[in-house]
Amino acid sequence: MFEWRKWVRILHRDFGYVAAGLTVIYAISGVAVNHANDWNANYAIEKTTMKIDPIPDSMLTSETLITDILAKVGEKGKLKSFFLPDSNNINIFVDGNTISVNLKKGEISQEKIHSRTVIRETNFLHLNAPKKIWTLIADLFAIALAFLAVSGLFMIKGKNGIKGRGAWLTAIGILIPVIFLIIYYYRLF
Repeated sequence: MFEWRKWVRILHRDFGYVAAGLTVIYAISGVAVNHANDWNANYAIEKTTMKIDPIPDSMLTSETLITDILAKVGEKGKLKSFFLPDSNNINIFVDGNTISVNLKKGEISQEKIHSRTVIRETNFLHLNAPKKIWTLIADLFAIALAFLAVSGLFMIKGKNGIKGRGAWLTAIGILIPVIFLIIYYYRLF
């Protein structure tokens, strides 16, 4: 006699082990993406200001103006570009740093960007940025999650299984998004 419940448990267990790593990746990224309005999950942005002596007009045409400013702020990154929006200000762009200088007042503000290791990579995968083969992996993972959800319903017999307590808990799990959508679309609260 074929023991289907035994095979459901075996497959559920094995798919569950494979899905565990991917679930953690999607969970970390899911929380980060849920709070995208509160913070930048991919990058930390550090803003600083400092004061230096005003830069005289004679320095404005100097070829060393940029290197002098970069030395004063201790920036050793690769210069990408710069521009002077007006005669009082200069914006300097270095890898991972934007430096704005008010030349007359000697005020410098910097905005340094640092990658958030691990979270950035999980977002990269969760949002399917690589496309191609990752789409196939993500689709297989989604199918595995559906299998885990359905097979989990039939793993336990009796009063705690799908014919008893499990039915009520499954109904609650289905009702949570349904009730939320009704409230959200009909603005009940």
